Amino acid sequence: MALEPLGLPGLLLALLLLLAAVCLRSRRCRRPGEPPLIKGWLPYLGVALQLHKDPLSFIKTLQKQHGDTFTVLLGGKYITFILDPFQYQLVNKNHKQLSFRQFGNKVSAKAFSTKKLLENDDLDEDIHSAYALLQGKYLDVLLENMLQHVKQMFESQLLKTTNWSTTGIMQFCSSLVFEITFTTIYGQIPSDDRKNIINELRDDFLKFDDKFLYLVSDIPIQLLGNVKSLQRKIIRCLTSEKLDQLQGWSEIVQKRQDILEKYYTREDFEIGAHHLGLLWASMANTIPAMFWAMYYLLRHPEAMEALHDEIDRLLQSTGQKKGSGFSIHLTREQLNSLVCLESFILEVFRLCSYSSTIRLVEEDLTLNSETNNYCLRKGDLVAIFPPVIHNDPEVFEAPEEFRFDRFMEDGKKKTNFYKSGKKLKFYIMPFGFGTSKCPGRYLAVVEIKLLLVVFLTYFDLELLDKKPVRRGQSRLLFGVQYPDSNVLFRYKAKA
Repeated sequence: MALEPLGLPGLLLALLLLLAAVCLRSRRCRRPGEPPLIKGWLPYLGVALQLHKDPLSFIKTLQKQHGDTFTVLLGGKYITFILDPFQYQLVNKNHKQLSFRQFGNKVSAKAFSTKKLLENDDLDEDIHSAYALLQGKYLDVLLENMLQHVKQMFESQLLKTTNWSTTGIMQFCSSLVFEITFTTIYGQIPSDDRKNIINELRDDFLKFDDKFLYLVSDIPIQLLGNVKSLQRKIIRCLTSEKLDQLQGWSEIVQKRQDILEKYYTREDFEIGAHHLGLLWASMANTIPAMFWAMYYLLRHPEAMEALHDEIDRLLQSTGQKKGSGFSIHLTREQLNSLVCLESFILEVFRLCSYSSTIRLVEEDLTLNSETNNYCLRKGDLVAIFPPVIHNDPEVFEAPEEFRFDRFMEDGKKKTNFYKSGKKLKFYIMPFGFGTSKCPGRYLAVVEIKLLLVVFLTYFDLELLDKKPVRRGQSRLLFGVQYPDSNVLFRYKAKA
């Protein structure tokens, strides 16, 4: 990949700044009362290479060596991990000193170029208020719109596939999820070339998302190859002028646009940057989650059979028949009544989500818990890393295994999980925690449920690659992991 060149003065300045940061950060020593400090053997990078190689194994190794709370140097930042699930509430309890807003806005400014969020708290408040339009009755409207787009897509394309068609699960899921989610949220592209436009936008988005971890680091965007031009290309597709050409905005897009026009001129390029943030939030985890849902469904025939039976019972109880064409209609309440499907999806998230809760320490702070008190420094980060609890054999029997019914008991959702003889309040955390919990989580789950119901109702599905697929590590502390390789499967519409 060709790098965009920096001029010699720019290179020298970047090098001097990097050397200064390395010298300053590597001089840190542990103070009395602070958690164990692991700086690694690389200045500035710290433990980045070990963590990137296998995040879960590395964190669990540090846990065995240093206990449930420790601080690591990672890419020039000191991050204190809290791994005891009974201490998670300390993060919420100290929300004034442990802030998500400043950290989140910095990430957004780096990844999406939403610079004004760093200096305008009112804009931030208004943007967050719009997330209410992804819940409750507004979610019902989104689901209804999504059903119509799914019906249109399946009737015009997939339901005509009467002979076996072979493709990769990732290509299939990314294509499907991107188009359905985009049209549900932003509306239809009124063009005869609509398919090519949406495909190009999807491909650009996936390339952009692949570099997300580098974007939110302190690496200057000029050193990340063509990422800056890719970012700007996607933003240009989401400016006010371009959005005006789309038909059928969702209420959240309309609300966000109204808010943004209070703080920017309508032509401001940064409006498109905010919409890139919404696009990323609605796609980045749903696409890989849909891959893993399909993968585990195809690898576990006992899960497929159980889900088939549950869906058939629902359709029969609501008087719906699988006729020609796309004839089923499901409400959010009906989708949520599918206990086995809910358990299946939670098990997918348990194994594949690496979403972490991260807070910025706004001022020097002592965390007081029943077992220990720890001092935290202003400017450091605090992280909760749920994969540790998700893979704890004391909480989940044989945690390395996929068990579709792990989160159901006697036909109902199972919520009783224990550690050290005490009931856990937080045992499955695929969407973060507290104020940073993903606002689009309800839409993501309802979309995955809907697509799985449609696949199982209308298609024969068969896995062709029998080799096991491992999780990649490109997302590190952000979201659902992508697979490290693709998998072929085939499908055809049922007779």
